[in-house]
Amino acid sequence: MTDTKSKILIVEDDPDVAEMLTAYFRTQEYDVFTVNWGEDGVRSAHQVNPDLIILDIRLPDIDGYEVARRLRDDRRTTNIPIIFLTEKRDRADRLQGLEIGADDYITKPFDVQELRLRVRNALKRISQGSLTNPVTGLPEGALVDEKLSEVLGESGSALLFVSLLNMDSFREAYGFVASDDVLRAISLMIVNTMREFSRPEDFLGHLSATDFVLVVPPSNLVALTEKLRSRLDQSMEYFYPIKDREQAAKRKDRLFSKLTDIASLKNHPKDVDQIKAELLSIRNR
Repeated sequence: MTDTKSKILIVEDDPDVAEMLTAYFRTQEYDVFTVNWGEDGVRSAHQVNPDLIILDIRLPDIDGYEVARRLRDDRRTTNIPIIFLTEKRDRADRLQGLEIGADDYITKPFDVQELRLRVRNALKRISQGSLTNPVTGLPEGALVDEKLSEVLGESGSALLFVSLLNMDSFREAYGFVASDDVLRAISLMIVNTMREFSRPEDFLGHLSATDFVLVVPPSNLVALTEKLRSRLDQSMEYFYPIKDREQAAKRKDRLFSKLTDIASLKNHPKDVDQIKAELLSIRNR
């Protein structure tokens, strides 16, 4: 840790959980501030200017979603990382939190070591200016936007979008460290496959933690897509422990990858947000 401690604001109405988190993160050398109500959370965020907020969704007055909306709508707090802490597990609840702008989501009962790593990673992203993903080391955020802006409208570049689906279910079953290992392995497989077809200007980055975007020449797109799809399809079962592989293959929430390409960017509008929204909508179909 540096001499300047990172500040964490915890908004949690359960006094036992709040006390445990406060004590734990103070032993990790963070400055910790704790409130129990949503309105107090909004006020404290303005007064304390924390580096990160751990926010329960179920609060006695306004819920965590509303707290997050207010923080994201205020220029003073719009960039503070938010980690939702909640008992809700439904996909719709997670999506609602992410749509509001939460950086991460962890469900109760939780592993405090996992939460610590998520806090560390979120703070690391901020310190790096969200330029690289803390798990894979690949570009994200502004670097990805810059690259997409550069190639949109060009005929000499194509996009390949690789999504790793059902990671939340895998993480809940096997933990945060195991899911990070999967992301690192997938990113390495993509990097190694790209090298077989690569040019210096080819690009790989994150649209989200589990979504990768590749910028490649149209002439290489089909061969690259076929080879990468084959390698990923053959690898997914090996991310599960041996005892679970047979059963995992039958589960609806098993890990799988989805590859989508845009062969030509010539007729696409030169709007990064539009192309990102298009790619992410494809993932959810």
